[in-house]
Amino acid sequence: MFAEDDRPKPNKQHEIGSDLTFLSAGELDERIALLKQEIARLEADTVSKTSSRSAAEDFFRSK
Repeated sequence: MFAEDDRPKPNKQHEIGSDLTFLSAGELDERIALLKQEIARLEADTVSKTSSRSAAEDFFRSK
């Protein structure tokens, strides 16, 4: 059906606690970069939610 090169490549993901034995140093670096991006996304969302909560608390305290 499809040649190996024509198949869509799966998204690169990292499962916490997965076996790292057969990964190359380059693949480990890719996973580290992916995890750093995810950490940045989570931190940004935390800041956003904290700001929203603080604004709501200030609004209801001022009445």
